Amino acid sequence: MKERLEINVRDIPGNIKKVRKIKALTQDFLAAKLHISQNAYSKIELGHSKLTVERLYQISVILDVQMNQLINFRAADFNGRIQLVPG
Repeated sequence: MKERLEINVRDIPGNIKKVRKIKALTQDFLAAKLHISQNAYSKIELGHSKLTVERLYQISVILDVQMNQLINFRAADFNGRIQLVPG
């Protein structure tokens, strides 16, 4: 039986936030690495700005994860590495 892969693009911004928090990084840090303001980065995590494939790739490189881990977040992929930071 074939498994069906369901991707909800509205989940991706929240997945980015989850991974960022697991990696104990701040929005300011990612914004600086992406050469954008913290406010612009916040809009990415809130889903208020369009996320291109290129930007998603850049974020995945900074977070040191594969793009598919941002698209289909699974907590098990980060087992034992959870360090939540505020924001």
